[in-house]
Amino acid sequence: MKNHDMALIGHFEELRKRLIFVLGTFILFFIVSFIYVQDIYQWLVKDLEVKLAILGPSDILWVYMILSSVAAIAGTIPMAAYQTWLFVRPALKESERKVTLAYIPALFLLFIIGICFGYFVIFPTVFQFLLSMSEEMFMTFFTTEKYFMFLIHMTLPFGFLFELPVIIMFLTSVGVLNPFRLQKIRKYAYFVLILIAIFVTPPDFLSDILVVIPLIFLYECSVLLSRVVYRRKQQLNLAA
Repeated sequence: MKNHDMALIGHFEELRKRLIFVLGTFILFFIVSFIYVQDIYQWLVKDLEVKLAILGPSDILWVYMILSSVAAIAGTIPMAAYQTWLFVRPALKESERKVTLAYIPALFLLFIIGICFGYFVIFPTVFQFLLSMSEEMFMTFFTTEKYFMFLIHMTLPFGFLFELPVIIMFLTSVGVLNPFRLQKIRKYAYFVLILIAIFVTPPDFLSDILVVIPLIFLYECSVLLSRVVYRRKQQLNLAA
């Protein structure tokens, strides 16, 4: 019993150590992003035809904080993935360690691809569609807070959702998931993905469709990749 308690305390100490590394990385990237936040802001609004407005001095600080936070999250993902790998590494076989370590750059790459998909495909499509609905009925007036919250809702979730294939491959590698289980819960997964699409998009049918289709495609790719990883794992076990 005492050995079990000591092992549990050791796991918590190890987890705390990994979380400190992740938090430190986030703070470092946040500071760097805060210094260059004006350049980030200018790049994001360079094609915007209207001038953004603020309703109070605190909105300026809000813009600095939110843009720096998003940039820091993007920069922290590789470190968070690496620290997660270090935490579970003792439970992995030598062959599994090498394979799962390769997932770390893939996580970061897919996050960036997801962000780009949201920014260059989903955001302009939904934004222009919503503007077209106003036509001559309303005067267009955007506050900085509303605009960037809308932008983040249209981009940041895709960064995380696009990491689904790699996460499922990793969980398959460590034996938590397998392709048969993913196929069995397919209809429930579709339902959850539809709910996510409705949650992260404005309340219009076009936006939901634009988001649901790539999410379902990502899930099916995840099932396929899980099958590949599972078969390779089975072959390695037989060879051993």
